[in-house]
Amino acid sequence: MPRSTYYYHVKQMQKSDKYAVVKENITAIYHENQGRYGYHRITMELHNRGYQVNHKTVQRLMKTLHLKCMVRIKKYRSYKGEVGKIAPNILKRDFNTTAPNQKWTTDITEFALFWNETVFITDFRYV
Repeated sequence: MPRSTYYYHVKQMQKSDKYAVVKENITAIYHENQGRYGYHRITMELHNRGYQVNHKTVQRLMKTLHLKCMVRIKKYRSYKGEVGKIAPNILKRDFNTTAPNQKWTTDITEFALFWNETVFITDFRYV
């Protein structure tokens, strides 16, 4: 190893950490918010507190501090209550007739597609 390289690294190890105050603030903000803040929100909070730090620097410092944002997983709930109008139950499950075409029934099914479209499928029954 060259002599200059050795003394360069010795000198670098003796320098104080220029991000020591910022690291303390990053860990404080992280723990104040129960680990929910990522580097973008921590950067915004640092700007609010008067520190001008780039978001890439905050991301790198968080990586060295082993701080990772914990995202809450939102549970899927498809129930939306009573949506639409419910028709009165006139047949009361009595499908017996004396002649054709006296009672007509239908069933409508709704499908949500991937590209934010809704498709309705209906089925008619003549009793």
